[in-house]
Amino acid sequence: MSTHAKRERLLLADLLETAGPEAPTLCEGWTTRDLAAHVVVRERRPDAAGGILVKQLASRLERVTAEFLAKPYDELIGLIRTGPPRFSPFSLKQVDEMSNVIEFYVHAEDVRRAQPDWTPRELDPVFQDALWSRLERSARLMGRGVPTGLVLRRPDGQTTVARRGAPVVTVTGEPSELVLFAYGRQGAAKVELEGDENAVAQLRATKQLGI
Repeated sequence: MSTHAKRERLLLADLLETAGPEAPTLCEGWTTRDLAAHVVVRERRPDAAGGILVKQLASRLERVTAEFLAKPYDELIGLIRTGPPRFSPFSLKQVDEMSNVIEFYVHAEDVRRAQPDWTPRELDPVFQDALWSRLERSARLMGRGVPTGLVLRRPDGQTTVARRGAPVVTVTGEPSELVLFAYGRQGAAKVELEGDENAVAQLRATKQLGI
């Protein structure tokens, strides 16, 4: 049975292929080629991918990423489609599903929503629940640096606290949209914000959401 991560992986590869290597994305300063290289390095070069979070490894990450950016774009797409090598932790189904569902969903939307004619995807309830369960686990990490209190709420009333504090802003939307918001794509997420007017404006503009 296909997993959510596998489905989103193949969709991301298709979107990158269709868009071509120089299309814009929601990742500031990144083209589709940059995004494809990022995905491949993250899965295939864990020795360098740590530079995403660890400053001491940043220069290594830059060097390795440059090597993959120099590869033909079609080759990068092929590496995304085939998935990680056997030695990668991501080759384990459980790790892939736990770590890549949000990763691939967000990056697929990074490609889709950067286009002027994009339309929302219709996602089934099972996938929405899968996104929500992962968001609940990562919300505090994503919201740790924001300047306000932050509560994420589904339309059915379920909530998770991304950051305690005052004033509090409550962001309401489907899990898929809340994921995009929490991962720093506030401008593209279809959500409603409630709270102090100044706090809402701060939250919409902050660069501190996400990793």
